[in-house]
Amino acid sequence: MKGDRIAADSALTALAPLVWGSTYLVTTELLPSDRPLLAATLRALPAGLILLAIGRTLPRGNWWWRATVLGTLNIGAFLYLLFVAAYHLPGGVAALVMAVQPTVVLVLSALLLKERITLTHAAACALGVAGVGLLALTPGAGLDAVGVGAGLLGAVSMATGVVLTKRWGRPPGVGLLTFTGWQLTAGGALLLPVMLLGEGLPGSVSGRNVAGFAYLGLVGALLAYAVWFRGVERLPALTVSVLGFASPLAAMALGYAFLDETLSPAQLAGALTVVVAVFLALPRTRRGRSIPRTRRGRGPDSPPPPPPSRRKLFSRAS
Repeated sequence: MKGDRIAADSALTALAPLVWGSTYLVTTELLPSDRPLLAATLRALPAGLILLAIGRTLPRGNWWWRATVLGTLNIGAFLYLLFVAAYHLPGGVAALVMAVQPTVVLVLSALLLKERITLTHAAACALGVAGVGLLALTPGAGLDAVGVGAGLLGAVSMATGVVLTKRWGRPPGVGLLTFTGWQLTAGGALLLPVMLLGEGLPGSVSGRNVAGFAYLGLVGALLAYAVWFRGVERLPALTVSVLGFASPLAAMALGYAFLDETLSPAQLAGALTVVVAVFLALPRTRRGRSIPRTRRGRGPDSPPPPPPSRRKLFSRAS
């Protein structure tokens, strides 16, 4: 049963990067051209405000700065750096640079979460990077120092956000959607002035543009990030990060289905390699015990629950 629960949690969490893999198709087919910061801002901020309105709960105490840090790392800074890398690098090179994220998560998990690094974990990271390389790289791909630097910083930003989300958990009594709304709002608020200064608002917006923005905000952000943060709570940080390799797989499949892109034998081999990497990163149960995970509504550094009352102890003893 516990193994089935782990498999179900992993499959549900993988839906988030699968949805994110559709971003390229939606951007090229539905959104205004050359507006990456606008797309990132409208992807995060409206969804965050919707979740805040539904939850009607604001952070308290030290969760004001924690939510700001997590929103910056997981969403604001990550999306900005991702688009900078995409503009300065071919798509394959950008994807390969960002694929170092699980390796960063592996190191940070050992430092901050005291998780042991195993040979299997290291092999999963190496195979994932190799698989993404086969999926995305082309013979004529070039390098750009700004793009590579932005891609590496973006990978470090998201990796740090994943590990800190795992370490801090959620404050007591705060639902997952509200917690997601805090981060989306913080990240979107960070992106908004950058977008206004760097790109400005478009002169006109078509119905196709509205449909694309709605998809990215409601499905690509609101639903996908809620599923993603649920996975961060329930699965090891490395497993969640390696599941992110499903994003280039989805992008490849959608390009083949809707954009008449062809798949080479190397790309097919890369897809298989990514699948193997994800399988290796899945948590295993030992001696009937499930993997440790953050309790819902509590972080690892939250105080322990109060002991049962004497009446409860007496009733148990009787």
